[in-house]
Amino acid sequence: QVHRGSFRVVNLVRQYKMSKLNSDTLREGLTLLLAKSKEKNRKFTETVELQIGLKQYDPQKDKRFNGTVKLPTIPRPKLKICMLGDAKHCEEAQGVGIDHMDVEALKKLNKNKKLIKKLAKKYQQFLASESVIKQIPRLLGPGLNKAGKFPTLCQHTESLEGKVNDIKSQVKFQLKKVLCLAVAVGNVEMTERELFVNVQMSVNFLVSLLKKNWQNVKTLYLKTTMGPPFRLY
Repeated sequence: QVHRGSFRVVNLVRQYKMSKLNSDTLREGLTLLLAKSKEKNRKFTETVELQIGLKQYDPQKDKRFNGTVKLPTIPRPKLKICMLGDAKHCEEAQGVGIDHMDVEALKKLNKNKKLIKKLAKKYQQFLASESVIKQIPRLLGPGLNKAGKFPTLCQHTESLEGKVNDIKSQVKFQLKKVLCLAVAVGNVEMTERELFVNVQMSVNFLVSLLKKNWQNVKTLYLKTTMGPPFRLY
């Protein structure tokens, strides 16, 4: 399930066939990363990150790509999401175990830039009810937008739990001012097979966004939060 970015998304099936990502290298890397992770008992679940170095790209002149792909296995189950909701959505949010704020709570921030910045920092994603999303510029100013965290609209006709899981499954590739990107593609609690599929899908989707596809890829690394990097390409 792919959302179109600013570049036309080409057929992912074709990308798989043309992929320069070596399956054996990827398996070897995942085996190594998971083994290293088990050597030390961490008090948290390590994230598996895909680190990408690009080449022959000029962020000043070339069109900056922006695309999102939904992965089969949720890479970040503990992603912090907050629902800016009406009464019904706030009640539902409580049921699915995510934080929530109603309009009154947002009014109490009193457009204070420091408090809004703190709110934006506390959560990685925001959802909002239709009646609330319209009021956000008036209640909070441009703070969430500036942080790149303007809420995703949530309708009453869709399942909030489904929406939350969709967001947790998504990986966003966005070129900014530098030629390196890093995205969470999984975690060490996942099986090697689940990680394999997530990484392959993420890499092939990213390549589909690039102007010259694989010719723009300089390096690909996989890394757990605390572990050493492993070069895939």
